[in-house]
Amino acid sequence: MAGASTPAIRTLTQAKVAHRVHAYTHDPRADSYGTEAVDALAGELGVTAAQIFKTLVLELSTGSLAVAVLPVPNTLSLKAAAAALGVSKASMADKAKAERTTGYVLGGISPLGQRKLLPTVVDDSALTWDRMLCSAGRRGLEIEVAPADLIRLTAAVTATVRT
Repeated sequence: MAGASTPAIRTLTQAKVAHRVHAYTHDPRADSYGTEAVDALAGELGVTAAQIFKTLVLELSTGSLAVAVLPVPNTLSLKAAAAALGVSKASMADKAKAERTTGYVLGGISPLGQRKLLPTVVDDSALTWDRMLCSAGRRGLEIEVAPADLIRLTAAVTATVRT
């Protein structure tokens, strides 16, 4: 999408990482931002729902925040995410704290270009794809990128965190 720029897109551009940006019309009444992205893009781009990933912000037992990236159709295993991130427990972060820390609004939180690089776990199913999509940092905007590039730029670990 010409003219679209977010911290996530700038991160990819500055790192000279091949990517594509896809826009769709966000409906403010949507119940699930991830499902909305799947419904808008999967058929059009010829990808499956499992290739479109959501970004969830977690609060760790240490009191710090972290990020889990997993396919939209799946549910996050908090226990598996905590283990992958080397802590005893994880819970979903408070919405305001997640937005303040990442610099993005809920439904538009990208694993890339956050105000502060948070510890990140990417579900290992990403490695089965040559391309994946995740939020570009705004509702209605997705980035298509190679999983290896996302993992490298976020310094992520990979693990099975989906149920």
